[in-house]
Amino acid sequence: MKTPSGQIAALGALMAAASLVPSAAVTPPETPAQRDARMAWWRDARFGMFIHWGPVSLKGTEIGWSRSNEVPAAEYDNLYKRFDPEKFDARKWVGIAKSAGVKYIVLVTKHHDGFTMWDSKLTDYSITHTPFKRDVVRELSDECRRQGIRFCTYYSVLDWRHPDYPIGEAPGGGVKTNPDMDRYVAYMKGQLKELVTGYGPLGLVWFDGEWEQPWNLERGLDLEKYVRSLQPDIIINDRVGHGRDGKAGDYATPEQTIGRFNRDAPWESCITICTQWAWKPNDTLKPLSECIRTLARCAGGDGNLLLNVGPTPLGEIEAPQVERLNEVGTWLRKNGKAIYGTRGGPFMPSGDGVSTSKGKTVYVHVFRWPGDTITLSPLPAKITRSSVLTGGKCTVSQTDRGIEISVDPGHRNDIDTIVALELDANAESLTPVRWSPASSLAAGKKATASNVYQGETAYAASAAVDDDDATRWATDTGTKQCWLEVDLGRPTTFNEVGVSEWAPRIRRFEIEYRDTPDQPWRTALAGTTMGEHFSATFPEVTGRYVRLNILEASDGPTINEFSLRNVAHR
Repeated sequence: MKTPSGQIAALGALMAAASLVPSAAVTPPETPAQRDARMAWWRDARFGMFIHWGPVSLKGTEIGWSRSNEVPAAEYDNLYKRFDPEKFDARKWVGIAKSAGVKYIVLVTKHHDGFTMWDSKLTDYSITHTPFKRDVVRELSDECRRQGIRFCTYYSVLDWRHPDYPIGEAPGGGVKTNPDMDRYVAYMKGQLKELVTGYGPLGLVWFDGEWEQPWNLERGLDLEKYVRSLQPDIIINDRVGHGRDGKAGDYATPEQTIGRFNRDAPWESCITICTQWAWKPNDTLKPLSECIRTLARCAGGDGNLLLNVGPTPLGEIEAPQVERLNEVGTWLRKNGKAIYGTRGGPFMPSGDGVSTSKGKTVYVHVFRWPGDTITLSPLPAKITRSSVLTGGKCTVSQTDRGIEISVDPGHRNDIDTIVALELDANAESLTPVRWSPASSLAAGKKATASNVYQGETAYAASAAVDDDDATRWATDTGTKQCWLEVDLGRPTTFNEVGVSEWAPRIRRFEIEYRDTPDQPWRTALAGTTMGEHFSATFPEVTGRYVRLNILEASDGPTINEFSLRNVAHR
């Protein structure tokens, strides 16, 4: 922070800045149509770039989180004195994003460590007090406007370094001496005023750090109102509130996982292109197939993808990351009409693929062909024309029982075969249907589990029976025994089980069944390892309750999908 005299001056400046903000006038609630209009550009964009960067890149450890863990706080807090990213080039960064097909950039302007990437007048702990001296936010915001990319900012509401923020060091670091949360909030508002009015208009503010006890929903709603008073049309994510419960902000932010299909509540998955948010030497880069399918899965679920890069200490985005981004951009230049400006559905996501729609066109993204054809659920609209966006020809047959699509194996794309179906009705207004009429008997049924990773709803048992391989039921690290139970609603006959493991951890298991909760479990199948695409048949059994009983695992089991079928009645 500033010297004692500087702190007094800065405090006066931020209080004055906060006092200049107009008092919150009583305004009529935003109508759904007004909200849709405000968020239209963001929903149409579908693809954004996240950038986590700062002095911590000198260590190659995670931004914020490595403070007081991998890097002592005193050392971490002084890294900025050596931070001189002489190869930083805003024009090049934005050009890379544009070539990748990105429509908006979200730059981390202040993470949990409190370091600011702009010339803040309220602290000396900023980019302009490094050997580099230049204002990164200024250069990037100006360059985004020049190249037609929406510029957005990330801002953490917690600050483990700031003396007025009550929690110290890092998570679990204890309470600071004489903190003052009200004074810290005034500091935050002063910094946000600098960002929104000095570098705007911004596309959105991406808040984070809302989970710690000093923050609460009341403060979050007040901060949301404050930021909107500075720029009424700004978009704000759910982490401005507390606990990501949907009571604040405009959209949800699933992290490192793909959101669930939802046309009613906007969402955006933030996912790293490697494994770490900030730069890490020799980090593992995700393959092109995963990047493209993740983007398609997000659009198919009616959400956005915010793909993260972490620049180096010298200010460069590493060549392998640039190459991967260029490959994604090349794919989008050919197939972008199936992503940009689309809505998810009408076929809900599955392990085999997803769908997007625009006007009267449905884009069927096929990732996996279970046979010579795929069979989709029937639609209450007539297919008038079909084509293969990724090249080649298709054969489409439509009946009351479903839609069969065939593409010659030589024309199937290894990553995503996109078949365009023209309808005689607006595809975006159709009620979503399951991907296939032959979906699992367990799909959509009530599911429970003995353990759920950190109690998070995103990893609940229901994620294993939602007919979507992109979601998963997960258990806590170190779990060696656990179970997943499905209530089929009534006694049901089945003779096949399918399990998709997120990682191969199961070592011994049983498939059990019973008719009523008071009956003992009976075993239909016993086995050892499973893996990514496990399936097995067994003599027909009938039961209402079915359980995957994991007797031994190398670590916490994680299941993308658990399915049951009767092979004779597919």
